[in-house]
Amino acid sequence: MEALAYEHGEGVPKDQLKAAALYCDAARDGDAEAQFNLGWMYANGRGVPRDDAIAAALFARAASAGHAVAQQMQRYVSDDQPALPECMRPPEPPPEPPTAGAEEIPVGPDPFANMPTWKQRIADQVAKLAPQYAVDTRLALAVIAVESNFEPTARSVKDARGLMQLIPGTAARFNVKNPLDITDNLRGGLAYLRWLLAYYQGQVPLAAAAYNAGEAAVDRSQGIPPYTETRDYVRRVMRLYRSDRHPYDARVVAPSPFLAPPHASVVAPSPFLAIPDAGPM
Repeated sequence: MEALAYEHGEGVPKDQLKAAALYCDAARDGDAEAQFNLGWMYANGRGVPRDDAIAAALFARAASAGHAVAQQMQRYVSDDQPALPECMRPPEPPPEPPTAGAEEIPVGPDPFANMPTWKQRIADQVAKLAPQYAVDTRLALAVIAVESNFEPTARSVKDARGLMQLIPGTAARFNVKNPLDITDNLRGGLAYLRWLLAYYQGQVPLAAAAYNAGEAAVDRSQGIPPYTETRDYVRRVMRLYRSDRHPYDARVVAPSPFLAPPHASVVAPSPFLAIPDAGPM
């Protein structure tokens, strides 16, 4: 074994750091002899800092594979919580790619402050229309930012169009004649948000999830569907809106069947709280 040669300087210059690295590569692949030898190095501080917890973990792995000496050595290492060396720990998963077409969420006290003039003109129009649909302007802006980054002519591979990315079925459902017309698109998207907020009794994460994946998917999952794109989408909207509750008009539509009756005394907890945070986006 090459690592053994470097550990003892047999035929090659003695290099315990290299030996440890070679042992670790083999140990990670399940080689019991390498696991034992690397454990011995950690137990005695040879080429690596002495660490009884790591030695115990490596001896345990080798012993479970039938290594007789490792089984005996387990009696002589400490009872510290076993820990694998850094080289054997699984790598951190790469960050999930952002949803296609979505802007990076700005960081700061108010991501909608000091927007470029062309975005501000759209925001001003949203501020005029949103109250007509009983939708918080900030929620509408959050959806627009994540859906299209304020681009009125945006068009997705699923043929979602305009500022609020209305697919043909949603456009027809809310009487949108021209989804690339800013006002027509905003009115359709706001009408859909008002409907979703009523359907999910003001639970913004559910409404946002349904805006992305459809209410049928949310109802089947009885919460936010386990789709990477949808969970990423909800996080982005929530980072911008900053509240998981929104007033709603119960007269718009009956609530989703999986939710409590609208006048129940117990309010169902927001399922968004169960989603682990991915950190800053």
